[in-house]
Amino acid sequence: MLLGTVVVQGIGKSSLMVIKVKKLIAIKKSEFQEIIIAECEDFGKALILDGYIQSTVADEFIYHESLVHPAMLLHPNPKRVLIIGGGEGATLREVLKHNTVEEAIMVDIDRDVVELSKEFLPEMHCGSFFDKRARIVIDDGKRFVEKELARESKYDVVIMDLTDPYSSEIAKDLYSKQFFIKVSNILTPEGIVVTQAGSKYFYDEVYNDVANTVKQVFAHVMEYQVWIPSFGYACNFIVGSKALNPSILTVEYVEEMLRTRGVKTRFISGRRLVAMTLMGIY
Repeated sequence: MLLGTVVVQGIGKSSLMVIKVKKLIAIKKSEFQEIIIAECEDFGKALILDGYIQSTVADEFIYHESLVHPAMLLHPNPKRVLIIGGGEGATLREVLKHNTVEEAIMVDIDRDVVELSKEFLPEMHCGSFFDKRARIVIDDGKRFVEKELARESKYDVVIMDLTDPYSSEIAKDLYSKQFFIKVSNILTPEGIVVTQAGSKYFYDEVYNDVANTVKQVFAHVMEYQVWIPSFGYACNFIVGSKALNPSILTVEYVEEMLRTRGVKTRFISGRRLVAMTLMGIY
């Protein structure tokens, strides 16, 4: 929450992180949540939803590269990608770096987050909203997936860039087994899903519920984590794959795929990706 010149952010059940605010850029109460864009002392511009930092200019590339590239690199030829959430456009930015991508659909429930990000966070979206391969849909992610099931649409990769499973009611249903089954059904035979899953350290029980759910639905699962300074914790991620074993993500494989696809990164490399994924492949 914003208290005068500081943001007080909950990082655990009994732990808080205080971040000094230099300038308030925009504040709006949307239909779904409170949206704040602020200039923070140590992190630069920040997108804050319902009191939780989602992205800051200083370190968002660590989060977004870690969310996107392991799943994208695991797939041999990802042409069609669905992003659920990701309102600031940075996940879309990273997806579009892969020269295999022909269409990337980003579905976010909150039009106000998207519009404010377009206007005030160009450093994050880097024009991705306006790429000819991108399509932005304002809709509930659950409803959109159900519509795609009815249309028998298929995706190579689905990326879930949602609020934490314990921080908001908006995304709660999208971490359920029923939803992951629906996601599996819109994936191609080699399809892959990845989700961020908050903090295993602070919310071990909630995280394990999500991880176990993915393991019930997908043949191969990979868990990994990376420290995000502005979050105040190591953020956890889970990949579910229908057919491809994540153990193929060796240092040499990752470096070759990044070169072949023309992907330029600031954080992810072969060594870093492999180090992150030592948490577990099942």
